[in-house]
Amino acid sequence: MAKKGKRDPRSTSVARLTATQGLYEIEITGASLDAILLDFLARRWQNPDPDEPELGELAVPDKKKFGEIVRGVIENKSQLDDILTGALAEGHSLEKLDVLLRSVLRAAAYEMFYQPKVPVRVIINEYVDLAHAFYAEKEPSLVNGVLDRIAKVVRGQELEK
Repeated sequence: MAKKGKRDPRSTSVARLTATQGLYEIEITGASLDAILLDFLARRWQNPDPDEPELGELAVPDKKKFGEIVRGVIENKSQLDDILTGALAEGHSLEKLDVLLRSVLRAAAYEMFYQPKVPVRVIINEYVDLAHAFYAEKEPSLVNGVLDRIAKVVRGQELEK
């Protein structure tokens, strides 16, 4: 277990994962933003059975990052959807994509636009890895392509370095 005061380097990655799951749940169930925030932050990441060592230690998500992503996507969903629609290849429609895939793309687009201190390559890599965790087919490539197109427009100078 990480010592108090030391941040687990996995916490940001786990925050991205949990934020994507939270966005998925909001869209599927219609749950409120507040309910998702409370549920994920208060209960979801507690070890269900500390007497089961084979479960391993769960990484705790960065709560601030989790909240920023979920809240930011919900507050800017219309703008993010417009951006994503423009970045999709011809013949693809955001509405026709799987709900989880939309959640991954929205979270990544939010970070790209609203969290400029996070390196764009980190955002792309993290969300492509996240897509690989859920999909084995062409979806990770779709995520990579869409995010790369957005990054070239929004943070092109950063990619040239």
